[in-house]
Amino acid sequence: MFRSALFVAALLATTSANAETYAIQAGRLIVDAASPERGPSTVVVENGRIARIEDGFTTPAGATVGLIDVHVHLTQNSGEPWYIGFTKKYSNAYSTTLGLTHALDMARAGFTTVRDLGADTSAIIAVRDAVAEGRFPGPRIRVSGAPLSIIGGHADTATGLPPELAEAVNEAHLNSSVCTGVEECQKVVRQLAAAGVDVIKIMATGGVLDPGASGLEQHFTDAEMKAICDMAHSLGLKVAAHAHGARGILGATVAGVDSIEHGTFIDQAGANAMKARGTYYSATLMAFSGVQGLIGTGKLAPESEAKARTTFEVWGKGLNLAYRTGVKIALGTDSAVAPHSLANRELGLMVSKGGMTPRDALIAATKGGADLLDLKNETGTLETGKSADLIAVDGDPLSDPAAVTHVGYVMVMGKPIPMQ
Repeated sequence: MFRSALFVAALLATTSANAETYAIQAGRLIVDAASPERGPSTVVVENGRIARIEDGFTTPAGATVGLIDVHVHLTQNSGEPWYIGFTKKYSNAYSTTLGLTHALDMARAGFTTVRDLGADTSAIIAVRDAVAEGRFPGPRIRVSGAPLSIIGGHADTATGLPPELAEAVNEAHLNSSVCTGVEECQKVVRQLAAAGVDVIKIMATGGVLDPGASGLEQHFTDAEMKAICDMAHSLGLKVAAHAHGARGILGATVAGVDSIEHGTFIDQAGANAMKARGTYYSATLMAFSGVQGLIGTGKLAPESEAKARTTFEVWGKGLNLAYRTGVKIALGTDSAVAPHSLANRELGLMVSKGGMTPRDALIAATKGGADLLDLKNETGTLETGKSADLIAVDGDPLSDPAAVTHVGYVMVMGKPIPMQ
């Protein structure tokens, strides 16, 4: 059994601020979610990397490689009204402070790597870089910056506003990632790449939480989506597609996106296309629970409540179809739709709603995310030379996904995370 309360992280030697050696001792150790766990082991960490894994130790403590969440929103709070982003509270500076706070929340929940898929570009890059430089504690962060959207789409901030306000937003060029046509969309991709993002995010279909009434089906044209993917790939960037409707999922997959986010109404044709192309699926099941808690509170626009209700009927069914079809799966939560601190509950939903085995859910939460983020040589398993990303949990996540909700210790790139 994995017992985080008895987990030991012994500092053996410190020669400088950047040259620390740790012995992470565990009674049972998961080095690879796809392989059997080891017995009593000691993970020796030097300068942020795994130097070696030795047999032997007597404590019943347990450790596993850190979790990876490929879909979060660090600069937003959960449970707030849809219009909160239009208030003076949400300046870019304030959003940055939220990002740093929620980065620590994610780390304490056991996530050693996260991918932010939608935020003000300058704010989220500041969060990523500040954490990477060690100025603030948190996980390894990859970012998309502002998502590409059609006019009136899921990331068009003018959507749902009175005409006068919408015109003012557009005249002030606050919608820099809203684009129309092949050339304009490719220009936005170039601008985001120049800003320093790690991935491109597109709103391939409508969304639930925007106040628009444009539905949940395909938004960008096939030509626009292919142009976005071609440009991103030519610049060395992958493309993540927010996609709910079946037609939009298939269109985005054929266009060349690297991952489908949500995939709520995926059908067999979409699942087959994703498997054939090696496209990843991120179900973000925690988002459903987050939205459920907002129904009837007045915090959602009426259009959003109507769209949300259609999704509750298929909660987890898309993941189950993708899983049975053999589509590659990575864990994503869409935090902050639900609180960042609860993101580790996603594994349980992947089992109970999506029909995955606990082991396969843990593989998706570790190796799957690492592969999608091109980090499989850096993290995703505990191996000599890889980054020291590991957590201690109470329970055995290979048989009980709820074990990862009981995290007692977290190390990111060789640095312990303060747990309180």
